[in-house]
Amino acid sequence: MSKFVLAIDQGTTSSRAIVFDGVGLPLAVAQKELTQHYPADGWVEHDAEDIWRDVQSVMREAVAKAGLRGGDIAAIGITNQRETTVVWERATGRPIHRAIVWQDRRTAETCRQKLADGLGNHVQQKTGLLIDSYFSATKIAWLLDHVPGARARAEKGELCFGTIDSFLLFRLTGGPGKTGVHATDATNASRSMLFDIHAQDWDDTLLKVFDVPRAMLPEVKDCSGEFGITTPDILGHAIPVAGIAGDQQAALFGQACFQPGMVKSTYGTGCFALVNIGDKPVRSENRLLTTVAYRLNGETTYALEGSIFVAGAAVKWLRDGLHLVKDAAETATLAAAVPETHGVYLVPAFVGLGAPYWDPDARGALLGLTLDAGAAHIARATLESVAYQTRDLTAAMKSDGAVSPTALRVDGGMVANDWLCQFLADMLDVAVERPRVIETTALGAAYLAGLAVGVYSGLDAVAYGWHCERRFEPRMNAATRQRLYAGWQDAVSRVLGKRSG
Repeated sequence: MSKFVLAIDQGTTSSRAIVFDGVGLPLAVAQKELTQHYPADGWVEHDAEDIWRDVQSVMREAVAKAGLRGGDIAAIGITNQRETTVVWERATGRPIHRAIVWQDRRTAETCRQKLADGLGNHVQQKTGLLIDSYFSATKIAWLLDHVPGARARAEKGELCFGTIDSFLLFRLTGGPGKTGVHATDATNASRSMLFDIHAQDWDDTLLKVFDVPRAMLPEVKDCSGEFGITTPDILGHAIPVAGIAGDQQAALFGQACFQPGMVKSTYGTGCFALVNIGDKPVRSENRLLTTVAYRLNGETTYALEGSIFVAGAAVKWLRDGLHLVKDAAETATLAAAVPETHGVYLVPAFVGLGAPYWDPDARGALLGLTLDAGAAHIARATLESVAYQTRDLTAAMKSDGAVSPTALRVDGGMVANDWLCQFLADMLDVAVERPRVIETTALGAAYLAGLAVGVYSGLDAVAYGWHCERRFEPRMNAATRQRLYAGWQDAVSRVLGKRSG
């Protein structure tokens, strides 16, 4: 039997494919950047057809780079930007509109009205989520109400809704004249604001609240198992799609956080920290999300999650917006060039603030500037903002009863930055562990697919294969840590219009 697994990692800013071997090591990577569309203030869209073309391209390129053929791939796993919403024609697979991205805030007013109607407690009780335009439900309704004829077609079952995983699965498994598989996994379903995480099913009351027809929803499956078979024209061979998970849950899985209390934090476009809380969901009293971590063999494991909307995107802004750096890696050198930011703080609320603030109307601010401030101070403040936001999340997790972790497992493109990892350890006062394979989002998808077809023997084998590449121990004294964090809290208060006395 083949021992190779192909992972599709479709993210906010790029589409990648990575071939992994039987011990979870990457053999080849292919990647294409994805164009972002900003049609109005706070609106973010992707062209789903661009995503589909890019995914096919990187799949073929990665397999070729690995010196393999389609027949050498035992299974395909998919991980994806969550909440990003696509509606497409069931008969053709064609999207009826650009995908509305998770960062998009166009339905913020709708969410405010739902909260004013007193629905917040009901939604949180059923879904573990807070009412926010971040999630898929109001995005679906917006598309149905703004694309002519869409609502009537959806009610007839002519249209399909899905997050990117579901759209890709439909296209991968549906060739000319054939309708693809319309399904998703429990992790992506749990991010829709329509899925009861206790009953593990779409909820009719929530569908009525958000005005979404059940006929357009995908079947919800376990994260590991056969979802469908690809058409042979894609890689020259029919291959099972055997694993799907949203990007942050896939990263939790790839980091082997299988025991309650284990925490991972992923640093990509945004930052997302998840703590495994076991087989019983816990309602957050600190504005975190309760979400499905993974579902295997019908058994659900849950997590508490803190979502930061902007992390790596702030570094991208330094590069592409301010032109302070030519390459993201330069931020580490600049940050190390000054002993502190001298009171400069960046609050990167470019698309609002996520957990634990949940303010869609907040906007970014650079505070504390003096004539002495330069590019190094701004670059350092940008990196520091990621650590401060992570501390916000871990403090909320602790308040919700999560056990203090012995280490924070980190992944994503930003953690190649040693300076950032050290500052994280200093600000959180806990060891930060960077794994041998930092692309744990794709690795998690590969593990889920490989488990389904026998490439990987079980969770114990996955955990055994996890290796720490470098461990960063905290070095900052408590007084400095508290002083810097207090400055961050004041900066956020100013942005939120709650200036502390």
